[in-house]
Amino acid sequence: MTVFQCGRFRFDLDREGNRPLVMGILNITPDSFSDGGQHMSLDAALKHADQMIASGADIIDIGGESTRPGSDAVSIQEELDRVLPVVKALKDCGRPLSIDTNKPEIMKAVLEAGADMVNDICGFRSEASRQAVAGSSCGLCIMHMQGNPKTMQEKPQYQDVVGEVTAFLAGQVDALTQSGVVRERMVIDPGFGFGKTKEDNIQLLKNIAGLEKTLGLPVLAGLSRKTLIGQITGKPVEKRLAGNLAAALAAVGNGAMILRVHDVDETVDALKIWQAVH
Repeated sequence: MTVFQCGRFRFDLDREGNRPLVMGILNITPDSFSDGGQHMSLDAALKHADQMIASGADIIDIGGESTRPGSDAVSIQEELDRVLPVVKALKDCGRPLSIDTNKPEIMKAVLEAGADMVNDICGFRSEASRQAVAGSSCGLCIMHMQGNPKTMQEKPQYQDVVGEVTAFLAGQVDALTQSGVVRERMVIDPGFGFGKTKEDNIQLLKNIAGLEKTLGLPVLAGLSRKTLIGQITGKPVEKRLAGNLAAALAAVGNGAMILRVHDVDETVDALKIWQAVH
């Protein structure tokens, strides 16, 4: 049985009849690559969260700092000002709240405010980030990224992308375990688009099942609206819905148990059809 302990919530990910979990993206940023500025006000953010929940989102992933290629970091205070009001307003919405951050100070603050999960693009590399989450029951998404958002897509290079990503994630799982985090709280993310070429992303997508088997942890796949979809389809961000859904189903077919997406309603429908024939 594959269990994911996500703060106040507990998911049985491989129980027969369960579909993969859908994590809905709520960006509280002015500069995210596809929806920057759309949910900056508290009212707009809460309305979008309500829409995603009504559409079937299992987790809401709140981000206060864009991590698109070429993006600049924001200050701790600015990120707190963006995400804390949303966490406090949504903490009783009936869904786990995930916070997309790599700053230990943000991790501590949002967990105190009622968040259930921390989604770290840096994979909890720092001791401070591991200590920030170790004493709680929050779920953790451990992601691989080569470089940093500002420069990661300039010249990503690997000798063996699947092997190197697997080794990094295994090391971070071990570090978290040594910090006192139980494995039931962890999911892993190969980091599609974070310091990866088109070919790297495709290799990782094909090897999700191997990654899951090697590390013994659920895989979260975040492909929604990313450059890979545009590279394959030739479509701009606003016309990638069909590609997004195909990528989501490819990820699930290869073993992903959680999908991080912008288009919750359409993804849930696609998964219902996928589930009905499997």
